[in-house]
Amino acid sequence: MEHSKNGPVAVIVDGHAMGNFLPSAFAWQGVQVIHVFSDRSVRNALAVPDLSAYLASFDADDEDALVEELRRWSPVCVTTGSEMGVELSDRLGERLGLEGNGTALSVARRDKYEMAEALRRAGIRCVQQFKSSDAEELAAWAERLDSYPVVVKPLSSTGSDGVYFCADRAAVVAAARSIRSSADLFGRHNAEVLVQERMDGTEYIVDAVSGRGRRFLAGVWRYEKHMLESGRRIYDKDVLLSSDEHPVEELASYVYTVLDALGIDYGAAHAEVMMTDSGPMLVEVAARINGNSHPEFHSTCMDANQADLVALAAVDPDAFIKKYGGRKYRKRTEAIVHNASTTLNGRIEGLDRAAIEAVNSLETVFKMVVKPSAGEWLVPTEDLSSSPLRIFMAHESRDAILDDYRRIQQLKDRIFLLS
Repeated sequence: MEHSKNGPVAVIVDGHAMGNFLPSAFAWQGVQVIHVFSDRSVRNALAVPDLSAYLASFDADDEDALVEELRRWSPVCVTTGSEMGVELSDRLGERLGLEGNGTALSVARRDKYEMAEALRRAGIRCVQQFKSSDAEELAAWAERLDSYPVVVKPLSSTGSDGVYFCADRAAVVAAARSIRSSADLFGRHNAEVLVQERMDGTEYIVDAVSGRGRRFLAGVWRYEKHMLESGRRIYDKDVLLSSDEHPVEELASYVYTVLDALGIDYGAAHAEVMMTDSGPMLVEVAARINGNSHPEFHSTCMDANQADLVALAAVDPDAFIKKYGGRKYRKRTEAIVHNASTTLNGRIEGLDRAAIEAVNSLETVFKMVVKPSAGEWLVPTEDLSSSPLRIFMAHESRDAILDDYRRIQQLKDRIFLLS
């Protein structure tokens, strides 16, 4: 169903997951939005777009016809709502003659192997790696590297999906075969598998927004993860750093060279970087907003959020550059995003409202997102997508947040009533 156009229009490709925050961000700029599905036939684990927020929604089955339809709406920009929309967003923007990142490096912005190779060509510190569809070839490369453990993962997934830390040849073979026999988080078959050297150090999130190549540092967070017996590491806490705290400046400078090498001059970037003994090294970067974003939360603990900045940079790049270009965020309060894990396994009969209220009433809890619903199957946490709770926490005292974090560990499994 289409609604009437009243003013400028933006196109959002695959507004899944955190892309659901973009329509209201564009509305704040006085811009209505149109949605495009890159491939509706592919089933993925991301939250579906709320199409009620859009003037219209189209499929990309016939890209030529789609371009002609979009021309009729005279959009001011095309942006991606989630990682799976990056390449189509680049193509549409280019074909419509709009400012954007273009298609020359689109593949390198999605494929982790091509991503690292683009950095290597640019002379930027990057990981040693090898890709193949053959598990034995991957294991042979790991043997030649002679530096276990190694990391084995899909080429184009996200959120620690299918990421294994392998201590020997047999583990590499097993991980590669497991990945090859499955689809990634976006529902796409893993035709090839990537093996990389393990980077030792502390891992950070570096978020940015760009307009015409001018960048705003939108947040730096330190990862704290758990290691499972299976060898997989799962997210636990993202801890916000002050913009003047070590090693923020070094991380930001490094990530900006990465964005230059990958041609990310417009829109959001969400980078994961390992601070090693030899300096920062890219784990991966996505040309989209942070998957743990919540605009209201981020604007509470910092002075800006990526969703609003993406809309401003797309609609009025001059205003974005004037206010934000070359600058960095200001931390307002201590903040943590906690992705809770579980070992429970069973069908969810219902949710314990008292347990939910007990978590929400904690002083430092800003918002809790309960992912699975009644009738769904709760499984032990193996990656970000199987974490059942995302809890945004903010307070002037880090100790107060950690005290509530410990209380949450006692309450989290009580939320789910299993059959």
